Amino acid sequence: MAQAAQLAVRARRRTPPNPWVGAVVVVDGAIAGRGATEPPGQRHAEIVALHDAGDAARGATLYTTLEPCSHQGRTGPCVDAILDAGIARVVVAVEDPDLQVAGAGIARLRAGGVTVDVGVGEAAVRDQLAPYLHHRRTGRAFCLAKTALSVDGRTAAADGSSQWITGSAARADAHGLRADSQAVVVGAGTALTDRPSLTVRDVDPPVEHAPLRVVLDARGRVPASGPLFDTDLAPTLVITTDGAPAAAVDDWRAAGAKVETVPSAPGGVDLSHALAVLGGHGVLQAMVEGGPTVNGALLAAGLVDRLVVYVGAALLGAEGAPAFAGPSPATIAHATRLSLRGATTLGDDVRLDYVPVAVRAHEDDV
Repeated sequence: MAQAAQLAVRARRRTPPNPWVGAVVVVDGAIAGRGATEPPGQRHAEIVALHDAGDAARGATLYTTLEPCSHQGRTGPCVDAILDAGIARVVVAVEDPDLQVAGAGIARLRAGGVTVDVGVGEAAVRDQLAPYLHHRRTGRAFCLAKTALSVDGRTAAADGSSQWITGSAARADAHGLRADSQAVVVGAGTALTDRPSLTVRDVDPPVEHAPLRVVLDARGRVPASGPLFDTDLAPTLVITTDGAPAAAVDDWRAAGAKVETVPSAPGGVDLSHALAVLGGHGVLQAMVEGGPTVNGALLAAGLVDRLVVYVGAALLGAEGAPAFAGPSPATIAHATRLSLRGATTLGDDVRLDYVPVAVRAHEDDV
């Protein structure tokens, strides 16, 4: 199963909105076939592994990181191919929560006389497939919030400048996170201050499709100009509210951007609805590179599924901008708690990966 999971990692950037899955066929303790999910409309991991194994698949064991599909989509049901190949046993790490599968694949295999074991390597695969599993359970894009801050917790200097708090290694690593995402999201403040392009650069393996650039702008503040509205670089979506002037909406669309309207919330767009809109666009993971207002609102609403903090080897002082805006807890007992998932040294900087405790509790209950 560990080898199947390694195959899945290499497929991650080419499969969405489908899950990245790995599979291996084992005969007498030796791997006879390997496979990973191909781009949408092409073969699933199980089919690739079965073709690789050929006649050796008969009577063999198939290990797969996700439950095989049992429905007709752009490709045929994997379950039928597994039964036709004569596989004797299937080992599944995680059941697929997609309503078109949801245990039906496992049930059909067992009905066909195949021995099925579920849960081998489950914890690691759940973490690997977290964006897909979250999307299929909730309909919302998985929210990966990313911020870069100084050792004293500031995201910008007193004059608003923030390029660059971190060094080149940390910035390159952040482009890897963009490449793993199907959308990169900023608020209106960041779009106005930084005029970012939000493209993916210098990553290996490269992305099949540039992530969708998303601007959250409730009031039509961001002009339809600059790199964000150069749709030759990548597609752009503006998520706004009925409060945006019609002229601003017309300008965005004239520039080639798509526009979606969601309900308003105090201070901006309703973020839960915004993530649901992205989920409807096939975005499994949305990387939010917002400023303090967006980051603070996402945390306060309990919508952050992962938080990646790059700590740069710099000090910006008390007048610098905080990483998260919003009301402070009255006491330490009311502080938002995080569970550390990993720490990585990147030159003089550090990457810290967190899961909010409420999200961790849900994962433990699944």
